[in-house]
Amino acid sequence: MAEINQSKVAEFERSRAQLFNVSTQKQQLQLQSMTMKQALDELAKTKEKKVFKAVGNILIQSDTDKVKKELEEKKESVDLRLKTLQKQEASLVNRLNKLKSELESGGSAESKEKKEDE
Repeated sequence: MAEINQSKVAEFERSRAQLFNVSTQKQQLQLQSMTMKQALDELAKTKEKKVFKAVGNILIQSDTDKVKKELEEKKESVDLRLKTLQKQEASLVNRLNKLKSELESGGSAESKEKKEDE
């Protein structure tokens, strides 16, 4: 029984660490998506035909429509990855809750067995 609980505790810890990593990635992608949305909003407002875009450490002048299209594609990709991470996060939360209840019920069953032995 103790071996089973140890493996469940280890699985719980691994899942918790995985959830932390997924949540961190999700926050980073949410920030990227928000930043891209703001940039797209600004591009929609501008009347300029050419804008500057950052490529590494330099700024390059490019066609506004081209930059807008590239940014929309990148945002779409980020949003898709974000949805995937949200599903993964929900799955991990469910798994952690299941493991937690199993550990709690297993722990109470163990304490009942010890009391019966006494």
